Amino acid sequence: MKFGVLQFFSWPQRRTTLQTVYERAMQRIDIMDKTGYDAVWLAEHHFTEYSVCPSVHMMGMHLANKTQNLRIGTAVSLAAMYHPLRLAEEVALLDVLSEGRVNWGAGRGFDPTEFHTFNIPLPESKARFQEAVDIVLEAWTNETITWKSDTWNFENVEVLPKPYQQPHPPVWIASSSPDSIEWAATRGHTAMLGPHAEFDKVAEMRNFFLDKMKANGHSAEGRDIPMARLIAVADTDAEAEKIARSGAEWIVKSYKNESKGMANPVKTVVVDGKVQEVDDIDRYLQDAIIWGTPERVIDLLHRLEEEMYLDYLMCAPLSHSSFMMFTEKVMPHFLGSSPAQPIRQAV
Repeated sequence: MKFGVLQFFSWPQRRTTLQTVYERAMQRIDIMDKTGYDAVWLAEHHFTEYSVCPSVHMMGMHLANKTQNLRIGTAVSLAAMYHPLRLAEEVALLDVLSEGRVNWGAGRGFDPTEFHTFNIPLPESKARFQEAVDIVLEAWTNETITWKSDTWNFENVEVLPKPYQQPHPPVWIASSSPDSIEWAATRGHTAMLGPHAEFDKVAEMRNFFLDKMKANGHSAEGRDIPMARLIAVADTDAEAEKIARSGAEWIVKSYKNESKGMANPVKTVVVDGKVQEVDDIDRYLQDAIIWGTPERVIDLLHRLEEEMYLDYLMCAPLSHSSFMMFTEKVMPHFLGSSPAQPIRQAV
């Protein structure tokens, strides 16, 4: 199993300074670089405390200078919000200066505030996103690019630099709906599956993606399909559950709600013959978050290897202590090494 980290720069209630948020993230990334993680995946958001990282490409360059082994992933570049040639330039420059360590993840975005502020009509966002990805790849793989559409029009433009990786960095598409999964598969891009769906739904999306890949003549051989999962690890199950519940409450309040156009689907269960709705927070704890003691988490990951076909876990730790305990006591069991000694770090 491979491991990456979906790195947020959350600033809940502004309880500390923003500089402290960044410093703590840099400490974690330094640890990732030395302990066997495959990649750090940077989450782009705008105008929100949910994650204060408006430029994943600038942040990626900062991290490339501070690391030696980690691949630098974007999860994601919000492609609909860029001029696509500027996006091609920035990602290619990051790839060159990091000597080919870029994993390019692209996504449509969802937040109405972002689209409104950037003056992008929300109904146009899907088409703009898909076109932007197509243009970026054309710019990377051709000496010059000419493009004419209702949105973009340029002729015989040489986009420089070209990427370090040839023909271009590997491409992932953030996929949370059948439409987005099918589009990625049709184009031959790899799906990146998010942290909010239930375990069984993620397995269904993976299988749907692989079926569509095959139907469109693309091979899945050698592809990593990252599955993002929220993580809470502690010395006791009760402590881990408390971390997981607090994290779920924060996510629902600041991200997955109707005001953002991203409310979670309602889950129902049958109890004594009656259909009942599952509280959204409980849904996360029952079927979406990986939480518990290290032993419980190890057992769950082994089960998800079989039931969810999990072979690339993109961790989204819900606390710093969860990240440390996962790194020291969980991950080594899947990398073929002994549990790590406690990691010394700056306070």
